[in-house]
Amino acid sequence: MSTAATRGDLSRFAVLSIVTSLVVISLKLVAWRITGSVGLLSDAAESLVNVVAAVGALIALRIAARPADSDHNFGHTKAEYFSAVFEGAMIVAAAALIIVSAVDRLLHPRELESVGLGLAISVIATVLNAIVGVILLRAGKRHRSLTLEADGKHLLTDVWTTIGVVIGVLLVALTGWLPLDPLIAIAVAVNILVVGGRLVWRSASGLMDSALPDEDRAVIDEILDGHRREDRVDFHDVRTRESGHERFLQMHMLVPGDWSVDRAHDLAERVESELHDALDHLAISTHLEPIGDPRAYESWRLD
Repeated sequence: MSTAATRGDLSRFAVLSIVTSLVVISLKLVAWRITGSVGLLSDAAESLVNVVAAVGALIALRIAARPADSDHNFGHTKAEYFSAVFEGAMIVAAAALIIVSAVDRLLHPRELESVGLGLAISVIATVLNAIVGVILLRAGKRHRSLTLEADGKHLLTDVWTTIGVVIGVLLVALTGWLPLDPLIAIAVAVNILVVGGRLVWRSASGLMDSALPDEDRAVIDEILDGHRREDRVDFHDVRTRESGHERFLQMHMLVPGDWSVDRAHDLAERVESELHDALDHLAISTHLEPIGDPRAYESWRLD
């Protein structure tokens, strides 16, 4: 199966997220209307953001699945970073809305009603979010999709939000201390801000063509070192970057000057094959040079 086809299939996870978010927000709005809790209202507001973010994820996944073309020679995988930045921004917006609503309720306390029924509905919504969030997170890690990881983390963040709100509303019902409801909402909002900020930072790093993680680079170095010892060759100016689920590697392979082109090319093919086996979705560019020429050790540069 081609990479494009496999990536295209990921859109089904975004559809699952959209459907789940619509069901969850409906349940949370009912819980809010029953109880009048600002915490539950804020929880519903975050779920509304989930719907918007899930639609953005669906669009990004479909764009990222497009094959390379004459205008985008390296594909469209960076579309996932834009989606993740957007989702991070939505998380931050939800947190701000929660804080505004909570402060207003601190200034204007209100008795809660039908707490038991409202909390039961919220718990059902939370279970749905948790199940789908785990599914998206696992799919994102399996397919190296930042969009699915972001959507999964967003849903799981929503789970923690609801747990915090449910505890707060329950304590308000037990103690009668009304300010506790908005205070819990504010505390949860701060946690959401941290999660959203981390997501935006990670996405921005991808847009800046960050190098592969240390564990990936260690795998590459181990393979190259093996060929240095066994084949009397060297590797120079090894550079990496990642774009969505795709990894990119460029390097100079220095071989003895008396080798034939066929021999050098055969070894380059073996090296690249080992690298492909070790790291999936890896695009490699290898430049052959004579090991005895000082110019072969010059680093690639823009000028």
